[in-house]
Amino acid sequence: MRTPESRSVGTVQVDRNVLSLSFACDLKACRGACCTIPGGRGAPLLDEEIEHIRSAVAVVAPLLSERHQNILKYEGPLEGAPGDYHTRCVDNGPCVFVVERDGIAACSIELAHREGRLEWRKPLSCHLFPLRIDRGVVHRVRYEYLSQCEPALAKGTQERIPMTSFLREAMVRAYGEPWVQALESTDHPAGPE
Repeated sequence: MRTPESRSVGTVQVDRNVLSLSFACDLKACRGACCTIPGGRGAPLLDEEIEHIRSAVAVVAPLLSERHQNILKYEGPLEGAPGDYHTRCVDNGPCVFVVERDGIAACSIELAHREGRLEWRKPLSCHLFPLRIDRGVVHRVRYEYLSQCEPALAKGTQERIPMTSFLREAMVRAYGEPWVQALESTDHPAGPE
């Protein structure tokens, strides 16, 4: 059932702020904070992504620090159970797949993808961030606030880039082009709440 804080797009509920916020990553300011969030749980994974994660290890391990390589070797790339898998974290901090480039945390899986060494880009939850999908009886797309992303909100506002435009490719990956076109045709709220 739709609430005043969300819009129905097909069978998916989209929170109002997803439609009203502007956003554009500012890596110089945040330093890749989304890949290093403290808390011990890495990126949420879909069950169908598990084999992609396992296959990526051999390709990306040489890019990683010795500490990250050892964790992959002795503890593995993920933790959890079906329906609740996450990438493994290092010392309750960065994702095990993080590599530092010029002081910025980067995803080794995405780097390998960009270099043509992996077909799979990265977990969908990473591609969509700061959007999250709650996968209940009805899917709900929501914005997850992270203080380190304040510069991205400012840059998006300054450059007039709606969050839905910035994350369009990831949303197409999640729900398909027709769904994104339906999202784009909805009446967007006038501005942030």
